[in-house]
Amino acid sequence: MVMANRYGQIEMVNTQAERVFGYPRVELLGKSVEQLVPERFRHQHAGLRGSYLAEPRSRPMGAGRDLYALRKDGSEFPVEIGLNPIETDRGTMVLSAIVDISDRKQKEERITAALKEKDILLAEIHHRVKNNLQVIHSLFDLQSGRIADPVAIGMLRESQNRIRSMALIHQRLYEGKDFACVDFRSFLQTMVPTLMSSYGADPSRIAPKIRAEEVQLPINAAVPCGLVINELVSNVLKHAFPGNRGGEIEIDFRRGLDSDVILSVSDNGIGLPDSFSLSNASTLGMQLLSLLADQLGAEMSIKPAHPTQFSLRFPIGEGDQAT
Repeated sequence: MVMANRYGQIEMVNTQAERVFGYPRVELLGKSVEQLVPERFRHQHAGLRGSYLAEPRSRPMGAGRDLYALRKDGSEFPVEIGLNPIETDRGTMVLSAIVDISDRKQKEERITAALKEKDILLAEIHHRVKNNLQVIHSLFDLQSGRIADPVAIGMLRESQNRIRSMALIHQRLYEGKDFACVDFRSFLQTMVPTLMSSYGADPSRIAPKIRAEEVQLPINAAVPCGLVINELVSNVLKHAFPGNRGGEIEIDFRRGLDSDVILSVSDNGIGLPDSFSLSNASTLGMQLLSLLADQLGAEMSIKPAHPTQFSLRFPIGEGDQAT
C-alpha cells in the first residue's frame, strides 16, 4: 500500500511495500511516487496522475494495459494497481494497492508457450496424415496401371476418391487457424470439382451447384460428412446421367433450426430404380452411406426422382457446435 498526496509525494507505505520495492520506509516518505515507476513511463505519469485527481474514484489503474513497477535495485516487475481516493484534512490523497503479479505472468507465459507448442504439434500431425494419405492415393495410381480389368480399376478409383476426401479434410485443418474444426464450405468448393475431374465429367453437360453456408464442422463430423459427399456425388456422376444426358447436381449445406446441420445432394437425372432400398443395397458405396449416417447420428431421407435427393440432418455434439 502506497499513499501519495496530490503533488505525487509519498505520505505513507506499509511494510509489504518496503519488502516488495526494497526500500526502507525512510527512503520513500516525502519522495515522488515516480521513484517507483520505470523511467520509460515517468514522462506521462504526472499527467495521468493529474487526470485521475480531476475525477477521483475507486478503479484499477491502466485497465487493459501491462503495468510495471521499479525496485530499488533497478529491476522491473509486472503489477496490478487499484486506485482509491482518500479525503483528508490536507486534501485528497490517492491510496494505491499494488500487487506483484510476476508469478502469474510467468505461469501465463508458460501456458502460452505450451499452447503454441500444441498448435505446432497438431499442425504437424494433420500435415503428416495428409501426406500419408496422398502416398496411399499414389500407390493406388501405380496399382491401376498394372490392372486391365475395368471393374477393378473402377473400384480402385472409388477408393482413391475416398482417400482424397479424408486427405483434403486434414489439409484444410493444417491450413486453417483452428485445428479442431473444418471450414466445410471451402472443403465442398474444392472436393466437388475434384470428383468431377476424377470421373471425367464435362461441367458444360453436368453442372454442379454448391449452396453452402459458412459452417465450421468439428473433425469428428467433418471426416464422415466428407465421405458422405464423396459417395453421393460419385453415385450421381456414375449413374444419374447415362450416355450424353445432361443435367445438374445441387449440393446444399446449411444450419438447421437447432444445433444441427442439413446436407443434401440432389440431381435431375434418371432417378433411382423402383426397387431401390438403402437397407438392401449391395454396393459398397451405399453400405458406406448407411454406416456414415449412423456415425453422424443423422436422420436420412431419400427422394427417388424429380429430383432425386439424399438429405441428412445431423446434430453437432455438446461442446462441438457448428459455428
